[in-house]
Amino acid sequence: MQVQDHDLTRLTSDVVIVGGGLAGLFCALKLAPRPVTVISAAPLGQGASTAWAQGGIAAAVAEGDSAEAHAADTVAVGAGLVDEAVALGLAREAGAGIRDLLHYGVPFDRDLEGKLAVAREAAHSARRIVHVRGDMAGKAIMSALIQAVRRTPSIRVIEGYVAEALLTLDDTVAGLQLRRVDDTIARPVTVASRAVVLATGGIGHLYAVTTNPAEARGLGLAIAARAGAVIADPEFMQFHPTAIMVGRDPAPLATEALRGEGATLINDSGERFMRARHPLAELAPRDIVARGVFAEIAAARGAFLDAREALGGHFAEQFPTVHASCMAAGIDPAKQPIPVAPAAHYHMGGIAVDARGRTSLKGLWAGGEVSSTGAHGANRLASNSLLEAVVYAARIAEDIGGSPIAAPARLQAAPITSRNCAMPPLTEASLRDMMTSHVGVIRDSERLAEAVRSFAAIERDTGNIALRNMATTALLVAASAWTRRESRGAHYRSDYPGERSALAHRTMTTLAAARDIAASLSERATVRSAQPMIA
Repeated sequence: MQVQDHDLTRLTSDVVIVGGGLAGLFCALKLAPRPVTVISAAPLGQGASTAWAQGGIAAAVAEGDSAEAHAADTVAVGAGLVDEAVALGLAREAGAGIRDLLHYGVPFDRDLEGKLAVAREAAHSARRIVHVRGDMAGKAIMSALIQAVRRTPSIRVIEGYVAEALLTLDDTVAGLQLRRVDDTIARPVTVASRAVVLATGGIGHLYAVTTNPAEARGLGLAIAARAGAVIADPEFMQFHPTAIMVGRDPAPLATEALRGEGATLINDSGERFMRARHPLAELAPRDIVARGVFAEIAAARGAFLDAREALGGHFAEQFPTVHASCMAAGIDPAKQPIPVAPAAHYHMGGIAVDARGRTSLKGLWAGGEVSSTGAHGANRLASNSLLEAVVYAARIAEDIGGSPIAAPARLQAAPITSRNCAMPPLTEASLRDMMTSHVGVIRDSERLAEAVRSFAAIERDTGNIALRNMATTALLVAASAWTRRESRGAHYRSDYPGERSALAHRTMTTLAAARDIAASLSERATVRSAQPMIA
């Protein structure tokens, strides 16, 4: 929907949702008929990680399964940091979420008896992944929700604008500063609201190797942090072990469901290397599989996903998305192993929220990957992310819908930051490269400290607002990773390879705390460089 700037700045009591993925659209639909404005940087369906999700939604809907078993699996994978009450609540509300999605037209697969068909993925104790045509759940969910949103008159959709700052008034979020995506030096505009929902997705595109779309640059997390919000568990980034390495950015994904159907991981000698690393081999938790794949690549043995025996000629029918990605790169997965590598995939950390999706800032809610609910701990259980997005989007809508929201005072005409310069491509590329090399699958103190200092300098000095926000989120991730001197879940430190019981708690931090860490590390580096050499 094309809008003029004066349409954005009008006095409004609309709920404003930033993000056009599953969490944002589902929340907007659940709020109907309350007026809602959805702001999306990309056209709906094009910039959301949801559309790329291949596995599906975890839900204990099959006979013999239970919400309690689902929650227990979630807790086991989360390496001691999962909030057990949150995990159980998610699992118990999964059925209602699936029914809502069916109501909106999502064509989940069914078996011959008409029941929902379920698949198994890594670290689940039962088959409980509800999917669409094997690997097309995300695309189907987004298609159905976009159609539902387009025909809902209470939802106003504004595409082509990025949120670059939160505006506050009397310690309450009062609106947003926006800028057109295609005109970085144009004057920004503001939109007023006493109820802002951030559903901006993850941070994967801060890394050079990722499965996430370009819009997943951590901007929602950054603007909340810059407004003073508490950030939870930013050091925990999940790396998907089987991104398809064919020279594309983002890298296409070989869904975990392939391993659930029997595909194996081999090196260039044909050896199944995961059997020596974990009793569950290819179905071990993602962090363990990612490190296994990383080790084979680092040892120059390569890593490949082999589905020739498990699927063979049925590959195209069962996994059409993966098949198409492979064939486009000249690989026939029915006859050839697929080259894979770990890639930044899902951020367990984010804006800290309570059980209703409320952040530490009045008037601000957050849902989906930009938030941190306590459900994922140090390592997300496969296909729990879409479930969390649905459940919390519904809770946020209920929380906002249950109380009147006062119309905000008209915002000041002057934006927080009016000047902006073009994105310096070399600086963006160096930030992404450093995130992959220094804050990636395997980390250590020296490289993390270097990353912290570098990101703090970019955040302080750059004149590009988008790059500043990218550096803000990168700084939060690196500073918390430097502080957590242990290995837990997806966070692995080669200099601290074991878990420490004293650190079996979630991280709660702020941008001010991350800046303090950066200042301390810079001071140490200055002192070291000033010390005379001893012969």
